[in-house]
Amino acid sequence: MRILTLLLAGAVLAAPMPVLADRDHDHARRAVEEGKVLPLRRILDTVEAQFGGSVLEVELDEDDGRWLYEVKLLASDGRIIEVKLDAATAEVLKAKGAGLGRRGRH
Repeated sequence: MRILTLLLAGAVLAAPMPVLADRDHDHARRAVEEGKVLPLRRILDTVEAQFGGSVLEVELDEDDGRWLYEVKLLASDGRIIEVKLDAATAEVLKAKGAGLGRRGRH
């Protein structure tokens, strides 16, 4: 339902969306500058060391005051792996994908 609501809001408010995206980008940049969020390179180093593969997508979200990175990887054998990390510590909270099962605490 939340996704549907966001899609409808985006359709209705198509013109202001770039402004909202800029605000999100600035908010994320400030979080990195203030030390609340680790730089993306540090997160990717952690993910690559633990899971390997090629990065397909990265998202940085703030959820109830906690910053999270979500990284989607393509493993060398073609599997898709999704990893959720604490953006402040690079701790892997959850990893899922074929052959991994579900691991993590989030």
